[in-house]
Amino acid sequence: MKNKFYLILHNIRSAYNVGSIFRTADGAGIEKIYLTGYSPAPAVKDNPYKTKAQKMLAKTALGAEKNVSWKKNKNLDVLIKKLKKEKFQVVALEQDETSVDYRKFKLKFPLALIVGNEVMGLDKRILKKCDQIIEIPMRGEKKSLNVSVATGIVGYKIAH
Repeated sequence: MKNKFYLILHNIRSAYNVGSIFRTADGAGIEKIYLTGYSPAPAVKDNPYKTKAQKMLAKTALGAEKNVSWKKNKNLDVLIKKLKKEKFQVVALEQDETSVDYRKFKLKFPLALIVGNEVMGLDKRILKKCDQIIEIPMRGEKKSLNVSVATGIVGYKIAH
């Protein structure tokens, strides 16, 4: 991929969602995934003793967790500072009064997209550290999509 594009999965509860995002990242050609907070991580290569979460993640990733570079980082603040120092545009996918339609925001690479917890989303303190907040406009009664679906929509838009 000519444009450097990373995903940051922060406090994602479901290993199935994380696995699905790995599969989408592989398909879209996303270079790297950072797993922060309590987001589950894939098993380390050839570990015969996988946790239940690692098995669930692998089930939905279908091997993509072996193809997409990833790193576990407990501290999101430190990671954001590091990426900004490397000149990344840090973008949050979240509904907020300051968010803009994902189809209208100005892409600037390198770019890191942060997605958050399935229920709580991303904390306001995190949003303040981002260069841009984007959202997917919702037309129905439900005002949000599953995190893996939303990541797929926006991830493909950014990657292509």
